[in-house]
Amino acid sequence: MGKIFDWIDNKFSIKQHHKKLFYRALPDNVNYFYCFGGIAFTLYVSLLFTGILLSVYYVPSEEEAFQSIVKITKQVRLGWFIRSLHKWGANLLIFFVILHTIRVIIHRAYKHPRELNWVIGVFILILIFASGFTGYLLPWDQKAYWATVVGTSMVGTVPIIGKHLLYLLRGGTDVNGNTLVRFYSIHILWLPFITFLLLWTHFHIVKRYGISGNL
Repeated sequence: MGKIFDWIDNKFSIKQHHKKLFYRALPDNVNYFYCFGGIAFTLYVSLLFTGILLSVYYVPSEEEAFQSIVKITKQVRLGWFIRSLHKWGANLLIFFVILHTIRVIIHRAYKHPRELNWVIGVFILILIFASGFTGYLLPWDQKAYWATVVGTSMVGTVPIIGKHLLYLLRGGTDVNGNTLVRFYSIHILWLPFITFLLLWTHFHIVKRYGISGNL
């Protein structure tokens, strides 16, 4: 890949005109543990790509959702592969974001002047968990259905506003087709959009203050 990029750079002189983007000062003790955030972002991009491909065949309908998953898995060419990439990519994303969070805590990178970036990172972590939860219902099988019933019921235990939150989340009193459409909308539109905005802010702050090398 390096040779290919060097060949492209030879033709277009990319590095020369974008030195601020490609060349940055790094702390002396930077190692592979600092790569968890980059790995997580790569997984996030792959999830966007595979999610777009899956949305071509997926039908967010109470009657057709499960059958569309079966069709993707068994009939669509490489559908099983794309779905597996999406499923395992989601699991790995959560894993590497947690590792990235632990690395930040150990290296105390949440301190001034990066405290705002820490807060943004926590919100990104919450959104990633929310993406996993909303995506879990989409296959619309028994396992997904009852997991969603239990998960949303926990929201209903919130004092005072619990019942209202439960109704808002399910689109009614029970988990049904309205819940499926609502989760699908949240999963493919709202959560990716908000996550993208927070990631842009997250990277912008990293770009401004650099990588923390504190131990």
